[in-house]
Amino acid sequence: MAQTVAPPTATPALPVKLPIGAIVPWAVFFGVLMLVLLYFVGAEQGATSVVSGEAVHEWVHDGRHLLGFPCH
Repeated sequence: MAQTVAPPTATPALPVKLPIGAIVPWAVFFGVLMLVLLYFVGAEQGATSVVSGEAVHEWVHDGRHLLGFPCH
């Protein structure tokens, strides 16, 4: 049996360039979101507590230990 090889017909794809103006709003959004999550995991239920009680502390308790935040 003979095997034939077809010549490649597709040209290599060029990388798509994203304008920096399209990336900055998303980077700011995710940066603020990460800071809010970091606050609730690391600093909630302290002197700067936003939510009264221990509900937030109990919800993020294991995450605090996973990330190395002391809580007790």
